[in-house]
Amino acid sequence: MVLSVLLVPGLSPSGKTTDYAFEMAVSNIRYGAGVTKEVGMDLQNMGAKNVCLMTDKNLSQLPPVQIVMDSLSKNGISFQVYDNVRVEPTDGSFMDAIEFAKKGAFDAYVAVGGGSTMDTCKAANLYACSPHSEFLDYVNAPIGKGKPVTVPLKPLIAVPTTSGTGSETTGVAIFDYEHLKVKTGIASRAIKPTLGLVDPLHTLHMPCQVVANSGFDVLCHALESYTAIPYSMRSPCPSNPIQRPAYQGSNPISDIWAVHALRIVAKYLKRAVRNPDDLEARSSMHLASAFAGIGFGNAGVHLCHGMSYPISGLVKTYKAKEYNVDHPLVPHGLSVVLTSPAVFTFTAQMFPERHLETAEILGANIRTAKIQDAGPVLADALRKFLFDLNVDDGLAALGYSKDDIPSLVKGTLPQERVTKLAPRAQSEEDLSALFEASMKLY
Repeated sequence: MVLSVLLVPGLSPSGKTTDYAFEMAVSNIRYGAGVTKEVGMDLQNMGAKNVCLMTDKNLSQLPPVQIVMDSLSKNGISFQVYDNVRVEPTDGSFMDAIEFAKKGAFDAYVAVGGGSTMDTCKAANLYACSPHSEFLDYVNAPIGKGKPVTVPLKPLIAVPTTSGTGSETTGVAIFDYEHLKVKTGIASRAIKPTLGLVDPLHTLHMPCQVVANSGFDVLCHALESYTAIPYSMRSPCPSNPIQRPAYQGSNPISDIWAVHALRIVAKYLKRAVRNPDDLEARSSMHLASAFAGIGFGNAGVHLCHGMSYPISGLVKTYKAKEYNVDHPLVPHGLSVVLTSPAVFTFTAQMFPERHLETAEILGANIRTAKIQDAGPVLADALRKFLFDLNVDDGLAALGYSKDDIPSLVKGTLPQERVTKLAPRAQSEEDLSALFEASMKLY
């Protein structure tokens, strides 16, 4: 579904330095307990004959993948399983999946897993359909060439098993570029899944820490997309609609999804973390993830995400609790949320009303708050929220110190696709101060 909105009738794009329109691109979403069982019928309806099922080693042994395989078999769909997805993928792990996809000559894809699996599958589909492209052709500038995707892709059905990334709704695929030790990605409406099957039963298989960290990603997707610069202030104005970025800046449609997702996070995240059997809370978070995905997938994120990429990429020895991995790992949602109190203190002077409104949704009493206190009020609400969920006390708890700040800043600078959507421009000194303020939270 694509909806383009032009709010100034008759205005020609020529001669305008900032954008004048925004576009809404969302995957089709089907939500319901047990809806995964329909995937085989969907593929049959699409005429698929040779399907690639992507997942990771942990999930390949769990019910969500089994249910998908049973549905494919029952509907006579021939498939091959690729279960080598890396949690927090790298360019190397993407290339391995791409190689598998090229050899398999698949006519459809199914991704069962969290953001890592869905993003790996999007990349595999893209490069298998564009076999003569170099890997960096479609990777976001300045690291890659950021070329627009003009080749037709195969159908991709995403079955999210975590409630965080919202990747089932977006045309974004994120990975660690190992050579520079920094996260980057591919962003194009063309790579978004054809269909997202949001099945809340899968959330019952998530460990509590995974629920918390993926929930923090939803929280920041909502906060960042709602406080991003408005689309009409983003420059340059594209000379051709194919150049309009997926991340356009806040806009009236994304705002609705972001605020609604935030309300659900405020109401249900703590319950979902504390009680694995609370189907209402876990189902609500699963839906909130898709809602926030619709919001940020068309508005974008900004500083929490831009700064999170080096926090994940430069990890030394930290291994997150309850993640079954053989390498040091800062989960994406954790790397994003730890800078949020500092970031929103910094950005609030631009759209203070929005910062206060989100603070109130998160439980702050804003009746006596002054508009100039919007940043500290939201930061305090976030700190309390994180403290209640036993979140690590800042970047220092992940093994970082003041000595690491120059590398963290250096890793943030190439993230201009998102950092330029922050409502307030930031210098290297500003970024250093934000990382320093995030070393300790409480």
